[in-house]
Amino acid sequence: MTSKIDGAPAPRPAATPVASAPVPAAIERSGSPRAQAIAEVQAASADNVRLTGEAEALRVVQQQAKAGPPPLDMAKIDALRAALAAGTYRVDPMDIARRLDALERELSI
Repeated sequence: MTSKIDGAPAPRPAATPVASAPVPAAIERSGSPRAQAIAEVQAASADNVRLTGEAEALRVVQQQAKAGPPPLDMAKIDALRAALAAGTYRVDPMDIARRLDALERELSI
């Protein structure tokens, strides 16, 4: 396939992954250096996984998300609705600023 766009190279076909072929039993039993090297690589690649701190934190968050949302405090919600309806609810800008700052600090870890 050719491409005539001002010298642009022709697209390359996508590489296909190569699966590791099983080692023939005759080679495994031979005790050859190749068989020993293959056995060492297979032993070293046993199922060992180490998670970073970030991965562990993500796992915890996923478990919490699967558990569902925390329960709602309906008494507090009703009190807020009543205060809003009565016009007595007051916003504390310093409290909002403190909470935003705390959230920003948590996110920047």
